[in-house]
Amino acid sequence: MLISNASYSRHLSNFLSLQRRTFRSSRCCWGEVVPFKLSDIGEGISEVNIKEWHVKPGDKVNQFDSICEVQSDKASVTITSRYDGIIRKLYHEVDDICKVGSPLVDIEVDGDGSSSSDDDQVQDQEAQSETGHVDHSALNLPPAQAPGLASKVLTTPAVRRLAMEHNINLADVPATGKDGRLLKEDVLRFLEQKSAAPSAAAAAAQVKPHAEMAQSAVKAPLPVPPPLPRAPIATPAVRVAQQDRKELVKGIQKAMAKTMAKSLSIPHFGYCDEVNVTRLVELRPVLKAMAETYGIRLSYMPFFIKALSVSLFEYPILNSHVDENVEHITYKGAHNIGVAMDTANGLIVPNVKNVESKNILEVAADLNRLMDLGASGQLSTNDLAGATIVLSNIGTVGGTYAKPVIVQPTVCIGAIGKIQLLPRFDASENLIKAHIMQVSWSADHRVIDGATMSRFSNLWKSYLETPATMLMHLK
Repeated sequence: MLISNASYSRHLSNFLSLQRRTFRSSRCCWGEVVPFKLSDIGEGISEVNIKEWHVKPGDKVNQFDSICEVQSDKASVTITSRYDGIIRKLYHEVDDICKVGSPLVDIEVDGDGSSSSDDDQVQDQEAQSETGHVDHSALNLPPAQAPGLASKVLTTPAVRRLAMEHNINLADVPATGKDGRLLKEDVLRFLEQKSAAPSAAAAAAQVKPHAEMAQSAVKAPLPVPPPLPRAPIATPAVRVAQQDRKELVKGIQKAMAKTMAKSLSIPHFGYCDEVNVTRLVELRPVLKAMAETYGIRLSYMPFFIKALSVSLFEYPILNSHVDENVEHITYKGAHNIGVAMDTANGLIVPNVKNVESKNILEVAADLNRLMDLGASGQLSTNDLAGATIVLSNIGTVGGTYAKPVIVQPTVCIGAIGKIQLLPRFDASENLIKAHIMQVSWSADHRVIDGATMSRFSNLWKSYLETPATMLMHLK
């Protein structure tokens, strides 16, 4: 039987269309391997270091499960999955550099239509245009019948990791967040209850009645301990020169190298003074006890930060940003005071936001949060961005004086030394004991002059030497 060219073309087109639909259906059923790419995590970050993998090929993952932890030049970020599926390939080793937009892993997504990739969306659109309708019945399942959702716990990757570190099943922890979300506080409370519940039976089994102990003490003579052997004379270990080794400059260390190279192009000038903090030392124990009732650790740093904020109202140019060409000075409205922290990953400078609208307890609570996150490497880019002036407490590592380097685009940084008990003369020329702290300022000499820096420092100093004067400015 002969078929015309037009008829043959029409039959061939219908056949290929059918094959194409059948092929896509097969991919959906067996699972499609999609590349999971590193998304833009903001703050102009173009590349990250792979710090730790939380998965390996063959692992089953669900949406919001942790894939890996990456280290940018600003913060450590946990990357979570957008798919339900199986890990098929890791594109990088630990310490490798991954560019934004490049793939991290390949995931074979579940074949139940749960993948949210662009390719799946295109297929759904094409299927709708070919069939003329979409079956919505599968989308309207009640929560109890929705596949894969009954065993999920709604929480963040940081909370999942905390639970994993303590071998806690998230399903065992009562959730108190909105819509059943499991909060970090829930896990910490669960840990506290778990550790604070000693076994009464075990404790009772270990304690004998006094009479029984007395009888056993009479019947059983005390054993004579054998003579102890003489300890050998310790000899110092021989130190052998190690071979040279080369390390890649990465993460926070790489960011610090870039920042310091730019910052040292700023013409710095220094100003130093000493502060008599005797009254503050006497006041803090009283306020510290009150802060502990709220679960807040109160160090001296919140007082230094709040006094700095109060002083900035009189000298707003110290709370400004300047562009590289020194064409514009931006007077910042918020007092976001950066605090230099020494962590296992290197030097970082998170900041306490909006200090001008907070009291000392609120500043202390924010500072505690930043210190805890910094110690665990969990600071966000928001915590690290936006500082308007910086304080560095070198006293925590035993320092007295420093020559701090300005962090662009801020124009001032202060280094606070350790508090020492030193002899001083009072107003009546009597020799007294005084708690003395040194402060070393660095300022951008392009926009800050020495007289302004001196007056600003004297005002800040007066609030610390007479803490009661800060009461007028507390909110």
